[in-house]
Amino acid sequence: MSVFANLVEQLADLLQPLFHASATAAAIVLFTALVRLAVHPLSRAAARGQKAKARLSPQIAELRKKHGKNPERLQKAMLELHTKEKVSPLSGCLPSLLQLPAFFLMYHLFSSSRIGGEPNGLLGHTLFDAPLGDRWADALAHGGVFGGAGLVYVVLFAVVTGVAIFNFRRTKRQMAASPLPQGDTPGMGAMMKIMPLMSFATLITVAVVPLAAALYVVTSTAWTAVERTVLYRDMPTAGALATAA
Repeated sequence: MSVFANLVEQLADLLQPLFHASATAAAIVLFTALVRLAVHPLSRAAARGQKAKARLSPQIAELRKKHGKNPERLQKAMLELHTKEKVSPLSGCLPSLLQLPAFFLMYHLFSSSRIGGEPNGLLGHTLFDAPLGDRWADALAHGGVFGGAGLVYVVLFAVVTGVAIFNFRRTKRQMAASPLPQGDTPGMGAMMKIMPLMSFATLITVAVVPLAAALYVVTSTAWTAVERTVLYRDMPTAGALATAA
């Protein structure tokens, strides 16, 4: 944890001439961008996998026609096809899973009162009037929705809502243009029903985690929206399987 704290502090020192009192907040945004850059090759690989899976649609349709009355045989045939073509039905989940450790590090860093036996000085750093270790409830208790800290959250909620609406509309269009078979993967039917709403769950995360972790989530969510728009621009229906909050 102390190593991670030192990294954040070093990035903040680097950005201090540009961002002054909000340098630590800027460091968190930069750190998030660096994490996403590190994961980007996996995101590109996942996109290639989803496009390859989309190309298997005719074969999948044939299997469903042939084994439609035998779910177990159908599932086995689907897995055999995916294995033969070296396509993972869940390949789009890997980039998101690999980001979780960075998020939890950020969460714990700004939730801990002490680091290495010393007081956690990062908790006093701010984004404008909002301490990075505080939550939305703290902002509401000190100035309300439109107080100094509250306005920071208003902006974050606006960004997340805008990204969520963009993802919602894009995912609905993708699903309407090419409804995906729900027998490919166990639980896919339920996933397809809730998928368009998943981005809105980010609002809850931003509201309950420390502001520093919320900045990580907002930056990563916006990055994801742009990244998937680019990666799936030539195969829009393939991206539907990989959309996440």
